[in-house]
Amino acid sequence: MNVSNPRRALIVIDVQNEYFSGNLQIEFPPVEDSLPKITRAMDAATAAGIPVIVIQQNSPADAPAFAEGSQGWELHPEIARRPRDAYFGKALPSAFSGTGLAEWLDQRGIDTLSVVGYMTHNCNDTTIKHAFDRGIAVELLHDASGAVSYANRAGHATAEEIHRVFAVVEQSRFAAVLTTDEWLHGLATGAVPVRETILDSYRNAKALRAAKAA
Repeated sequence: MNVSNPRRALIVIDVQNEYFSGNLQIEFPPVEDSLPKITRAMDAATAAGIPVIVIQQNSPADAPAFAEGSQGWELHPEIARRPRDAYFGKALPSAFSGTGLAEWLDQRGIDTLSVVGYMTHNCNDTTIKHAFDRGIAVELLHDASGAVSYANRAGHATAEEIHRVFAVVEQSRFAAVLTTDEWLHGLATGAVPVRETILDSYRNAKALRAAKAA
């Protein structure tokens, strides 16, 4: 990868009606905040000549969410009406699994993937880790993403907690976590995003604990 002069693509993951009005509605950040940032990133990428890749979750027709052909499965109109350079449907969380995404990126020499869409902790996270393992530099626009809350036999976590914790984990190694404004500034100026390590993140946490205990 060329950090100072990246060959970047923007990947728009699963921005489908299910997350807005269906059985799995994004809670944090609210969609009325994240959707305009997603579309702003798409418009900026198109204007800058950065390829835009749209991903759509496909589930069986009898599935409770993302059932192919249903209203919830359809791309949000704001995504559907915008230009794109590639489209891939997927059945699994990662946009790489069972799709031609890897080959498409390789053919075009893409070495940096900027991620927007849903959900932070599911399809975004899995795609980020898959890209990282392939040697692709990743950028997560965290305010152009979103999460839902969970409660199960392992416990309970709010959407805000899940979103925040996954952003911290991505920044620790797997992606540069940015706001949309920071990403746009980087496009305009060539500024290189901050990337950190697991060890540095751990040391920072220890320093914070020590400071609070002092």
